[in-house]
Amino acid sequence: MRINFAVALLLSLWLIPSTFSAQESDVQTRTRDILASLNKRKHLAVEKHGIRKERYKEIRSEPVVKQDLKDYSGLYEVHDSSRVINLQVKNDGRVEATGHEPGNGDTQRGRKFTFRDAKIEGALLTAIKVFGDGSTEKFEGVFINLTDVEGVSPSQIEHSSTTFGLGVVGVRVQVAGGGSTDKLFYRLKP
Repeated sequence: MRINFAVALLLSLWLIPSTFSAQESDVQTRTRDILASLNKRKHLAVEKHGIRKERYKEIRSEPVVKQDLKDYSGLYEVHDSSRVINLQVKNDGRVEATGHEPGNGDTQRGRKFTFRDAKIEGALLTAIKVFGDGSTEKFEGVFINLTDVEGVSPSQIEHSSTTFGLGVVGVRVQVAGGGSTDKLFYRLKP
């Protein structure tokens, strides 16, 4: 009987760390996948009549993990948009948020939402967006430093800037010119 108990105890202790590391690995993998979808690089070179014109643009995202989760609190907004998230992290680590986004095309009015089951793990923020009409959407984003680089070529950079914010994926947004995107960058408003 004691041997069975000892074997069961050892097996359970052996399984606990592997489950914990698998969960950590899932968070790290999802963070890495989101970062990869936010990064992009374009280098265009056109030559006409012996004249060569080049343009280079790169968007680079790096995760930001803060020791004190309350430091993520603040108002985040998408540039040139009415999309905002007011994120508040409480002393006990609870994450609360309210926000606003444009309507879905059926109406001109925007939609307000709150977060349910929100949590921050590393740099990854996950939640369920709950709209005023009761509908819900999955929300997933990573706190990042977004670096925007522009120039003639990778070796001739004319402008580079870095902004802290929240890179969000899994959204459907219409953009000017009839296109759409599935990602947004909410910058932290100073």
